[in-house]
Amino acid sequence: SLRGSWRLRSGNGSVSLRAEVPGCVHTALLCRGLIQDPYYRFNDVMYRWISLDNWTYSRTFQTPFDVRKWQKVNLVFEGVDTVAQILLNNVTLGRTDNMFNRYSFDITSVIQEVNFVEVRFLSAVSYAAEQSRCHRAHSIPPACPPPVQKGECHVNFIRKEQCSFSWDWGPSFPTQGIWKDVRIEAYIVYHLIYFSLTSFFVKSAQQWCLEVESIFDVVSFKPVAGLVTVNIPKLQTQQTFSVKLQPGEGSIVLLVNINKVRSSAVEAWWPNGHGKQTGYNMTTTFIMEAGYQIEKFSKVYFRTVELVQEPIPGSPGLSFYFRINGRPIFIKGSNWIPADSFQDRVTYDTLRLLLKSAADANMNALRVWGGGVYEQDEFYDICDEIGIMIWQDFMFACALYPTDQNYLESIRAEVSHQVRRLKSHPSIILWSGNNENEAAIASNWFSIPYADIGVYIKDYVTLYVKNIREIVLSEDKSRPFVASSPTNGLESVKEGWLSRDPYDTHYGDTHFYDYNSDCWNWTVYPKTRFASEYGFQSWPSFSTIEKVSSPEDWSYTSDFSLHRQHHEGGNIQMLQEIGRHFKLPQSPDPVKQFKDMIYLTQVMQAQCMKTETEFYRFSQSEIINGEGHTMGALYWQLNDIWQAPSWASLEYGGKWKLLHYFAQNFFAPLLPVAYEDQGMLHIYGVSDLHVDHKLTLRVVVHSWSSLKPVCTLASEGVTVKAQSAVPVYKESISDLLERCRNCTRKSCAITFSLVGDDGLRSPTNHYFLSSLKDAVGLEKTQLSASVSQQNDIYIFVLQTTAIAPFVSLDVGSIKGRFNDNGFLMTEEKKVVVFYPWEPTSVEELESSLILTSLLDV
Repeated sequence: SLRGSWRLRSGNGSVSLRAEVPGCVHTALLCRGLIQDPYYRFNDVMYRWISLDNWTYSRTFQTPFDVRKWQKVNLVFEGVDTVAQILLNNVTLGRTDNMFNRYSFDITSVIQEVNFVEVRFLSAVSYAAEQSRCHRAHSIPPACPPPVQKGECHVNFIRKEQCSFSWDWGPSFPTQGIWKDVRIEAYIVYHLIYFSLTSFFVKSAQQWCLEVESIFDVVSFKPVAGLVTVNIPKLQTQQTFSVKLQPGEGSIVLLVNINKVRSSAVEAWWPNGHGKQTGYNMTTTFIMEAGYQIEKFSKVYFRTVELVQEPIPGSPGLSFYFRINGRPIFIKGSNWIPADSFQDRVTYDTLRLLLKSAADANMNALRVWGGGVYEQDEFYDICDEIGIMIWQDFMFACALYPTDQNYLESIRAEVSHQVRRLKSHPSIILWSGNNENEAAIASNWFSIPYADIGVYIKDYVTLYVKNIREIVLSEDKSRPFVASSPTNGLESVKEGWLSRDPYDTHYGDTHFYDYNSDCWNWTVYPKTRFASEYGFQSWPSFSTIEKVSSPEDWSYTSDFSLHRQHHEGGNIQMLQEIGRHFKLPQSPDPVKQFKDMIYLTQVMQAQCMKTETEFYRFSQSEIINGEGHTMGALYWQLNDIWQAPSWASLEYGGKWKLLHYFAQNFFAPLLPVAYEDQGMLHIYGVSDLHVDHKLTLRVVVHSWSSLKPVCTLASEGVTVKAQSAVPVYKESISDLLERCRNCTRKSCAITFSLVGDDGLRSPTNHYFLSSLKDAVGLEKTQLSASVSQQNDIYIFVLQTTAIAPFVSLDVGSIKGRFNDNGFLMTEEKKVVVFYPWEPTSVEELESSLILTSLLDV
């Protein structure tokens, strides 16, 4: 391994320091105290010089073996970010220009006893500009990001994390560095490069079958024969194959049939909430006539996936949903972006915390978005383990891309490497060619003259269909592929891979954003087959902002607050959305007003996303005016790359925003959902459970001025059907208010839940009959909490003197999460549990706790 300490120097040698590999220039400078936190205040702009310089990594190493005994020695880089010349003992081995590729250089004739290795980087910013200048055929838009993003230009000309040149939620830090593992490999006769497993269920034989693929580099001059044994003890399956490896690079594919008797006993891999994530230990042993024995230990999973696109009675178009192990699954989750601008800071623990938080909020899927990175192996390992399905984009986003020969060759290598690396993961259920590039051409985002559009369509098909799709289909037949998101699926294919309207609700998936309408009004949302992106912004908590700001920044209109907002008009849009339903904060104390604004943006975001997601969930079983059968809700976005306003539900560092607490409820396996249509209140029972349930629906009407409910209605024997959304209650609101005397729309609100005899119960949901700024009878409450410890968790007993909407518990920067937050408190007492992620104490929690409800603003 060549991990560890390297020398790093700037272009003219004026800066020289020790740097860790894997790593990047920014974290090395930070580590040695040569720069401040790059995320602090305006440092993203102040430190632009770092990415404009050309840095060099170098080190010496001793060869720990006798070179003469080995037939081939390689220098292998799992990831180089991005444009570099690689030298060993002053001999140029080659160049790199793709962050997502793996590079292996033959150093057999160059390696000595003591060696000097150098990686000379070129600024990604200047390289991208140069590539764009050299591309004379036709322009490839967009040239630059909008000024509000404070980013760099021509990111589509470099195979690098696209959002590292800035995005509408993230800073511009075009890093340079050896971002993944680097090592020396020496071997004789043969060497295993890739090893993958894919499972299939053979319907005719009613048995599971496993495809084991091994890709070798064979360095002997004649073919190498030998035996490969595959053993899965738990399934009493063992098979031995005789194989012959040809000289050069090549692959062998072995088909292993799972023991017939055990095949019926195979436990399949299921998504979170639908079953277990059983994996089986497997050993593969290669014993060749010459060379060494290789033993591979792996975990093998059994699951099938189909993307179903079929006609639906009563609806034009086609369905778009996933079947896992033959069962249709409603996809619940979010979109994943890189967890940090500096990938070397993304540890196993970082990933584990974020992914576990997704599963804890009842999610079963995430989309790895195409403007970031193909995630590290550990990311997919964790998803396999906790049942998070992955919609995997290829790394192309919101842009057109060149298709000249060199670029295509680089991309072909990237795609083939990534598919080989990742295809064994049962969590990955779909490959998708790009993010929004079909839509970019169809809706002509870049104002391309009509006469020229043909050239760009040709480029599009060349890249995503003739290259990416072709490689994916040849490397992996076990999962579906779509060319873009949003897309019309098979309809897009029919229209030559570019549909007239990729946002058509009758086909494929949609992305939907609307910051001008009232987000409490469900009729503005598309009744789509699959909602793969939708969202609203909010600010992260004060404790998160505080770490990267100074007191003069603590106002909603400060330079800092504007600087951190990378979405044009974002801060004003949030104000407008809040103003529709809530009173804006009027505190004379500017810091209090800032904190109140932060709280209200989170309340607004949570309530908007609740309304929209519940709409998608209750649309799953019905067709209205030809639309419906929605089978997926992936909101934008799960996590944050830095501390700033964004669409995320998890703040940088992992703290849950109110939205994430709401997601835990709106994604619950069993949930009653209410909406209003022409004066009628409708309640649906939404279920992801595998069997029907007879339940009681409890509807409680509360007056804002009293903790005693005005009236309670229980309808018993309500059947909630398995994996569907069915109407369970309907009444006109005026009748409801009449029955519950002394109630008006402004003075009362409704809560409701589903309860079973066997202890099965849904979360308690709420429905407001008017904007809360118009609510009559709401009183400022005295909220108090007592904290106690019980084993490794903490119990908060809350008390209130009046009904309190959106009660928020915030313990500042103490890491952990509550079991519920942002709730409507309708009883005097409520018990809330805190799960710490690091050691804390009752005293610490008590002194950090801030309780807020709507009337504290």
